[in-house]
Amino acid sequence: MIKKIFFISAITLRVALTCTLSAQTRTHTSKPNNLIVWDNKPAKEWMTEAYPMGNGRFGGMVFGGLVQEHIQFNEISLWTGDEEETGSYQAFGDLFIDFKGKDSTQAVPANYRRQVDISKAVQQISYNDNGVNYKREYFCSLPDKVMVLHFTADKRGAYSAIISLKDAHDSKITGSGNSLQFEGKLNNGLAYNAAITIKTTGGTATVESDGKGGSQLNINQADGFTILLSAATDYSNKREQRWRGEAPGIKVKQSLDAASAKIYQQLLNTHVADYSALFGRVAINLGTTPPPMAAEPTYKRLINYKIAADPQLEALLYQYGRYLLINSSRKGGLPANLQGLWNNSNNPPWRSDYHSNINIQMNYWLAEPTNLSECHIPYLDYINSMREVKKVSTQKEYPGVRGWTVKTENGIYGGSSFLWNTPGSAWYAQGIWEHYAFTKDKAYLQTFAYPILKEIVEFWDDHLKHRPDGTLVSPLGWSPEHGPTEDGVTYDQEIVYDLFTNYIAAADVLNADKSYRDHVADMRDHLLKPKIGKWGQLQEWETDRDDPKDTHRHSSNLFGLHPGKRISTIKTPELAQAAKVSLLARGDVSTGWSMAWKMNFWARLQDGDHAYKILNNFITLAGGSGVNYNEGGGVYANLFCAHPPFQIDGNFGYTAGVTEMLLQSQTDEIQLLPALPKAWQKGDVQGLHARGDFEITDMEWKDGKITKLVIKSLAGGACSLRSPNALAANAANVSGTKLNSDFKYQFDTFAGKTYVFNGVN
Repeated sequence: MIKKIFFISAITLRVALTCTLSAQTRTHTSKPNNLIVWDNKPAKEWMTEAYPMGNGRFGGMVFGGLVQEHIQFNEISLWTGDEEETGSYQAFGDLFIDFKGKDSTQAVPANYRRQVDISKAVQQISYNDNGVNYKREYFCSLPDKVMVLHFTADKRGAYSAIISLKDAHDSKITGSGNSLQFEGKLNNGLAYNAAITIKTTGGTATVESDGKGGSQLNINQADGFTILLSAATDYSNKREQRWRGEAPGIKVKQSLDAASAKIYQQLLNTHVADYSALFGRVAINLGTTPPPMAAEPTYKRLINYKIAADPQLEALLYQYGRYLLINSSRKGGLPANLQGLWNNSNNPPWRSDYHSNINIQMNYWLAEPTNLSECHIPYLDYINSMREVKKVSTQKEYPGVRGWTVKTENGIYGGSSFLWNTPGSAWYAQGIWEHYAFTKDKAYLQTFAYPILKEIVEFWDDHLKHRPDGTLVSPLGWSPEHGPTEDGVTYDQEIVYDLFTNYIAAADVLNADKSYRDHVADMRDHLLKPKIGKWGQLQEWETDRDDPKDTHRHSSNLFGLHPGKRISTIKTPELAQAAKVSLLARGDVSTGWSMAWKMNFWARLQDGDHAYKILNNFITLAGGSGVNYNEGGGVYANLFCAHPPFQIDGNFGYTAGVTEMLLQSQTDEIQLLPALPKAWQKGDVQGLHARGDFEITDMEWKDGKITKLVIKSLAGGACSLRSPNALAANAANVSGTKLNSDFKYQFDTFAGKTYVFNGVN
């Protein structure tokens, strides 16, 4: 079995690399659309004001102080726990730069600016102090595996400072030459290491005692300086290696030595090129905000949003979700957790873990449709890495079953807690399938995805309860996160239906396991079907007990509407209407991630104005740092989603929701502008990705109608379109056929070819 796992992992890496190279060749330049998040003062609070940066594995939160700069940093594999216990994601450390001779009572200069340019993933801080112009530039580089902090001024000798490190687990700081470092081990034996190297222009940098038994760096009269920071653990996602790999100190030293040999501009250029190859694939324009309003600091725009329309802020928050995913989920690393990779606590809310009852899944709803397929790979590899551990734990709880499942809370070694949410693995399987649905990568499907899908199907084959009338029900389910524990909960039934549907499709593509494929199809036909209750609602339980006054944040009975594809306004209008009744009863205002999910629901119901109403509620400035999700959510001044507290799934869910308003492809056709609100009368989007491996290279609209459409077929095959208005092909190689009055078109495509249409009013 170990050899098999090793083989699959190697295939995964090759698939990921192939996907990366293929996607980068189709990168296009994103149109500028005010892609700056900024403030006119330093941050005081980590969660609500500091700005995030990362390279997918390693990152930090920037405060931008005048007297003291503070960078709190993380590495995504610093976890407690083991194969039995979930454990907890840990803070890594802090970097402090205390500027000498600065008065803490001094007012913030009027021209102070702290910003992150999300089109380049570069942060800047600039201000004038006593006639000297200071500038800082920060980024986290994936190619060079370091965080880079670059300080310049227009006066020689302007910088004198004390630079210090702090380990979040209190190990000793040591120093030599122009470097500081610390190292240690967690109680589960995981080793970690972090180090900085300083490069100064002019002046001196010397190691000295910090007066507490450790070391710090003293910079005197430097014209400027650059700090390179790296951190690592010895975690490996290979169970056969007992979850341990290369010593972290070796990795950190190699990264710092290599980066130190390069000049700053080289590091910057390499980083921007790497990041832009992903981020630049999608551009979005939802309208223009009046210049005076668009020029305000981001937190003021959030306040003003309740007074006047700000479509560029809506687009900024959309792209911010893509920025956060690229920063917290890159190939070779772990997936984004409840807080992405940013965490300043050793006891974070919900352990900052991988919740399988919506949260980690929501993190990746945007990956494929917003053209970040490579960023999906860490999630898929994570699922693969858990398989053997989960088989053991599944056998303990359900003796004699094949396959495996997961429960609600999960760590990075396979350990779990919260022993409910039996359909966790079946929901994981949706992501495994969706990567194929969007990329059409048959090698990936055969060598990686299909074996996992079949294992999970086998669990449900053995676990489902057979009733005398032939109906199949999931035993003892619980609709997250309320209600009785009983058989046939709609949440369970719809996720298993989705699993069986995707497995059948995979078997058909591969022409594999024909007899078992037919058996699964028969099981799917006998699953307990969704029911419509006495007040017209889509029932959450088999018993008609739904309370029309229930405004719980979870709407798990609607899985079949989204992210599932069983319920649609076109194919199952009665179920869609029942889902609408349930949604109306749940209400519009809720926690941050819940509102994001509701945006997606209303988009699938093709009610753009209601989806936009939820969007408007989501863009509400939240304050404080408490954990009280009954008070409703929104976004903080730094645009992090307020559950509250901060949970990144709301950011990702928002971006996914806007995408669903503009493009859907879950029903075997590409639906253009399926839920366009009246607020977006004119706009355009470039680079969205549809199932079947079609890229919407350009889509422009006015007054709710398509004016221009450019589609690139990346895998070939038939393309079905549903448009809000008539389309006319302006290229000879498009032989479109209008099928009905719904402006539906179907035409054959060839891999690598582009197809252009103009709207007909």
